[in-house]
Amino acid sequence: MKIAYLGPEGSYSHLAAETFLKTERASRKEKNSFGRDECIPFRNFPEVFEAVETGHADAAAVPIENSLQGGVLQNLDLLQASSELFAVREQIIKIDHRLIFRTGTPLSAIGRVYSHRQALNQCAAYLSKEMPFASLRETESTSLGIDRAAEDASGKSAAIAGAHIAYLPEGFSRSEECISDEKYNQTQFLLMKKGGENLPEKSDKFFFSAVCPHRPGSLLSLLQVIYAHGVNMTKIESRPVKDRPGEYRFFIEAEGDIFSPKIKGALSEIEKDVQEYKLLGAYEKSPAAD
Repeated sequence: MKIAYLGPEGSYSHLAAETFLKTERASRKEKNSFGRDECIPFRNFPEVFEAVETGHADAAAVPIENSLQGGVLQNLDLLQASSELFAVREQIIKIDHRLIFRTGTPLSAIGRVYSHRQALNQCAAYLSKEMPFASLRETESTSLGIDRAAEDASGKSAAIAGAHIAYLPEGFSRSEECISDEKYNQTQFLLMKKGGENLPEKSDKFFFSAVCPHRPGSLLSLLQVIYAHGVNMTKIESRPVKDRPGEYRFFIEAEGDIFSPKIKGALSEIEKDVQEYKLLGAYEKSPAAD
C-alpha cells in the first residue's frame, strides 16, 4: 500500500502516515493485497490529494485539526473540493515541539528560526521570551526547517521540529523539553481513500459539510436536528463559500455509526433542509499516540 503525505521524512505527517500503514497492515484480510508498502512524500497538500485522486497513491495521511490552532483550513477546502475522496481512518498524534540548534550556541545568539507556520505559531510565547529578536522563517515542513538551519554555517539559525525525529545534522542538538506554549497539544490526522466503498462497515464518528439557507435560524435548525436524534457533535468549523459573500459552509464531526438507522435518519433530514450537503468520511475513534 502506498500512502501519500506532506514531506520530507521526519514530519508529523510522515509519522501519521507510518502509523496508518501499520494499522492498514494489521487489518488486511488478504496478505500482499497491495504489493509493496511505502509512505511517499509530496511537496504540498494539493499534491498529496492529487496523488490519491490520480491513483499514484492508495491513500493520503493529512492533518485536519490541531487542538491549539483549530482546523487545517486548506485541507478542509481540498477535501470539500474532491468528489471522490473520503476519510476512512482517524489517528491522533501528540505534538511535541523541540528546538533544533547548533550545539553550544546560546539562545540569545540565534537570529533565525525555521519551521512550518503552525509550529512557529504554537511556540510563539517561547520564541518571544527566549529569542525576541530572531526572525521567524516559514518552511513547507518542520523537516525542511532543519535543513535550512543546517545550511547556516554561522550557527545562528535554529529550527523547530518534533521530538520523534531520528536524524539531526552533525553538530546540532535538540532541546531537552517541549517548547510548545501549551504542553497538551495534539493533531487529528485522517486517512483519505478514493471511493465510498472504502468507508468502514461500522463507524464511531462521521464527518460532513453543509451550507445552510441564507435566512435567520438556519444553522439553529441544523443543530436542532442533531440534538433531536441524540447525536453528540464533537466539532464544528465554518468556512466562507467561494464566490458567495456572506454564506458559510459548516464542517461538522459527530459520534455515531454512519450506517445505523438513527444516523441515517438524522443525515437524511439534514440533507433535505440545507442548500448543500456532502459526506466527508466515517471512521473509528483513535487514542492519542505516544
